[in-house]
Amino acid sequence: MGKIALQLKATLENVTNLRPVGEDFRWYLKDSVALKGGRGSASMVQKCKLCARENSIEILSSTIKSYNAEDNEKFKTIVEFECRGLEPVDFQPQGGFAAEGVESGTIFSDVNLQEKDWTDYDEKAEESVGIYEVTHQFVKC
Repeated sequence: MGKIALQLKATLENVTNLRPVGEDFRWYLKDSVALKGGRGSASMVQKCKLCARENSIEILSSTIKSYNAEDNEKFKTIVEFECRGLEPVDFQPQGGFAAEGVESGTIFSDVNLQEKDWTDYDEKAEESVGIYEVTHQFVKC
């Protein structure tokens, strides 16, 4: 299946540099696998101990990029996956993201995008900050 990119789109208010934090960041993906015989797809297939075929998705850590103020309301690739036998079909953003204030540089280290919206207040800049209407798409590279 090759490489598949996860693209993010959001409306940023007074924040930039939205990014996943840490090498152990969890990408909550729902995947699909083509079944032999063309009978459809499944969200997960477990391999039999006797089966030689392995299905996997590898996170290409060198491709992880931040979503910035200049990307506002546009799709941007934030990570690529090497897919073998599996293909991601959905992404559920959770906690573990960070962002920073555009004017102040204030670090917001616990951005949770589970509700597709996040708000806070930047005390240094004395203004509200937020990330709204988070959506995504997958594209083949």
